[in-house]
Amino acid sequence: MTLLTEPPVTLPGSPPAVALHRPMPSTGWRGWMGPLAVTVLAGILRLWDLGRPHAIIFDETYYVKDALSLLRFGYERSAVQDADAQILASGGPWDTVGIFQDGASFVVHPPLGKWVIAAGEWALGVDPTGWRVGVAILGTFSVLIVARMIRRLTRSDVVGTVAGLLVALDGIHLVLSRSALLDMTLFFAVVAAFAMLLVDRDAVRRRADSWLTLWDGQAVAVGPGFGLRPWRIGAGVALGAACATKWSGLWFVAAFGVLSVFWDYQARRAMGVQRPATGVLVRDAGPALLSLVGVAGVVYVASWTGWLATDGGYDRQWAAGRGGVLPEALRSLVEYHRAAWAFHVSLDSFHSYQSSAWSWPFMTRPTSFYYDTPQGCGADRCSAEVLALGNPVIWWAGLLALGHNAWRAVAGRDWRSGALLVGYLAGWAPWMLYHDRTIFTFYAVVMLPFLAGMLAISLASLAGGADASPTRRRWGLIGAGCVLVLVVAAAWFFYPIWTGQLLTYEHWDWRMWMPTWV
Repeated sequence: MTLLTEPPVTLPGSPPAVALHRPMPSTGWRGWMGPLAVTVLAGILRLWDLGRPHAIIFDETYYVKDALSLLRFGYERSAVQDADAQILASGGPWDTVGIFQDGASFVVHPPLGKWVIAAGEWALGVDPTGWRVGVAILGTFSVLIVARMIRRLTRSDVVGTVAGLLVALDGIHLVLSRSALLDMTLFFAVVAAFAMLLVDRDAVRRRADSWLTLWDGQAVAVGPGFGLRPWRIGAGVALGAACATKWSGLWFVAAFGVLSVFWDYQARRAMGVQRPATGVLVRDAGPALLSLVGVAGVVYVASWTGWLATDGGYDRQWAAGRGGVLPEALRSLVEYHRAAWAFHVSLDSFHSYQSSAWSWPFMTRPTSFYYDTPQGCGADRCSAEVLALGNPVIWWAGLLALGHNAWRAVAGRDWRSGALLVGYLAGWAPWMLYHDRTIFTFYAVVMLPFLAGMLAISLASLAGGADASPTRRRWGLIGAGCVLVLVVAAAWFFYPIWTGQLLTYEHWDWRMWMPTWV
């Protein structure tokens, strides 16, 4: 698990620089074996008995009905008062469930994540398996993306596989993969965007290597344009999908946009151009804005096609007869967003499971999605719970990894640790501005892929490099291996309360390590 350093590129008169491009550690099937193995494990854990619990849990009460309404009408309609009970009692094909009133429903999240839920309802019917399966599939494949993106970031098959394993065995990721909520669709879009930006970075540096050969040491002022960059455009599509799921995707648009342009600046410095900052402003900033912000905006508006193409959505007719430059449908959409924004910033109703963003890395207040006290466990008192609790070993060891990677990024100027810190903070820091808003620990799931990458890097450092002494290497590998064994053991121990399995009250209580977990 050695993290290799990139060899420098040396040009006459150029500053010390990072390498432009390094090959991947392996080719063909060898680079896929580990990532696919942890993805299969993730799929088994997420898809097995997906219909348990047979209930509408936590915020599924909103999204199950919204998704079904999108299928039926193209926009969200209000449901009858006992809609949840009717759905659970009857279920059936999506076009036979009649639970809707004529009026539109005021919803405050964009539609894309609900379309993912709707796809499962369309394919398998309106029951717990149907409304969860689309999210579960995205959660499973997101593990593959994380493993491959950390492999590309670190140029290590093992480190990438370890990062994927950590995501596969995390409780928040698993619970959200088995629940019809929006956050796993957001997770998938964010990691897809980050992974494509890494591929774009490599593609730019491969081109730069060719240009260096052509320049043959000659002085260059700002350097060339980097040409068509389809992977960065793809990242823009993914970021648009993130925003079209939850508005918190906007923070990743900003963070990843700055990160991508900064990588361009680093590439120009490494190429030895005389004015790299000017080169970025002249050559890179405009295309980056179009590829990421512009493309994301188009994808976001396109996600509202059902609302725009029909007449009955909430506020759909707001602009009728009011005049204006934009088409009426778009002006109505703008007004809808104003109302939704006002709702978001003023949401301060108390919830027993709300938590401060400062507490998320410590997992002190996880969110209970479901709790019941059925019979049949062989004891007088029984419990069944779905608790969105992160794997404690991952999150608590991740606190040490966070400090280690911050040191690597600042003192060691390691761009890999720095990039992961940017992603981690984009998912966490903005929520610190909303102390008065009702927010929950499971929002931290978008921090997980970057935390898993940092922990995998720290475990690799603990294991020791190729130049370490045999004793150092042996004890380092034992230490890193012990952490992974603890991760697996914790996942086995907490899996029953991540998936709503029936336990005796005593066995359930064993898993409540903190009073705030209850």
